[in-house]
Amino acid sequence: MGEPRIVSLNLDEKTVVRRSPEIEHERAVAIYDLLEENRFAPLGHDGGPYQLNLSVEDRQRLVMDIRQESGDAVERLTMSLTPFRRIVKDYFQICGSYFDAIKRLTPSQIETIDMARRGLHNEGSEMLAERLKDKVDMDRDTSRRLFTLICVLHIRG
Repeated sequence: MGEPRIVSLNLDEKTVVRRSPEIEHERAVAIYDLLEENRFAPLGHDGGPYQLNLSVEDRQRLVMDIRQESGDAVERLTMSLTPFRRIVKDYFQICGSYFDAIKRLTPSQIETIDMARRGLHNEGSEMLAERLKDKVDMDRDTSRRLFTLICVLHIRG
């Protein structure tokens, strides 16, 4: 049995618009943390480690192209993004408020906004884990980091 983890991650960003430095930082941290520590095992496959390619098709579907480290195909999962749209929209709105707050509000005000931001992020990552539970075994931190990357892929021109 191989190692049930992601060792390489690629975001298909061919239609991504220019993002704020804060969003770029969130993306970079999510990828770094994900590659450092994750548990990701497609059910029914005992190989690994894995390459994961994330993309969005027709602005409607998330595509998770899972491959062996060698590049051999394992599985291609597609999932509607529609259920995530409200959470992603709300998450970006509160992130904007959070980044603004850091510049001008008191620590307690910032903490209140950050708690709401984390709550939405948790909601999105739990939805992702629930929607993938019959396809992929992953831990909570992996789900959280993948949700961050789904949010980044939502930013389109």
